[in-house]
Amino acid sequence: MGFYRSIREDIRSVFERDPAASSLAMVLLCYPGLHALWIYRANHWLWSHKLRLLARCLSQLARLLTGIEIHPGARIGRRLFIDHGIGVVIGETTIVGDDVTLYQGVTLGGTGKEKGKRHPTLRDGVFIGNNANILGNITIGENSRVGAGSVVLRDVPPNSTVVGVPAHIIYREGKRVLITDPHDVKDPLSDALIALSDRVQQLEARVECVDGILMQRSPDLDAARALSTEDREREEYRTEQSALSDYVSMGEGI
Repeated sequence: MGFYRSIREDIRSVFERDPAASSLAMVLLCYPGLHALWIYRANHWLWSHKLRLLARCLSQLARLLTGIEIHPGARIGRRLFIDHGIGVVIGETTIVGDDVTLYQGVTLGGTGKEKGKRHPTLRDGVFIGNNANILGNITIGENSRVGAGSVVLRDVPPNSTVVGVPAHIIYREGKRVLITDPHDVKDPLSDALIALSDRVQQLEARVECVDGILMQRSPDLDAARALSTEDREREEYRTEQSALSDYVSMGEGI
């Protein structure tokens, strides 16, 4: 694709995805995501032609000017839209497909010190909310969405929506995904939830066992309750009689 055609596509993608874009002059002058993307394309050409020090220096200059850091070694497709953009980081081995949208604070980062592919791959049409972190050599499938503030540590299937820390799927192929097993929630508290669920099941089993024993012993319990009631009534009668005055003595009432 020609350079000028690529620029026109980038500008058109801004108008299509940002309702605040009201004029060409505003887009050209006030969209740092667009500026960072164009500088990246030049830096990537330098990187591909072994001028890597120059490419890295220019990428650092672009970070100072735009607040967006894109490593010149990353591979970015057509019509990437970076909205607002401050704090966006795109690592060296990141692969970004066509028509991807990134909001401010997004990190496409690596984990550990391993060599080779260590950054994520975003397929076509992916949407990443603000301050989300996509970490490691994982793949976000076509047309998937990552909620704001999420931390994604494993692959996301196509046409899915993930949220949370760590992220888990809540929608897939347009249908709500309900989590019924605590093991499916990869949360730091998931172990505590699993232990609590197991404990509740144990207590329920014990209560059912005690109820069964009580039901078997119910005749004996009824007899014991009846005897106890009879003793209590007898004792109340004796107390009432002892409170009464003695019989009339001789001579009284004559």
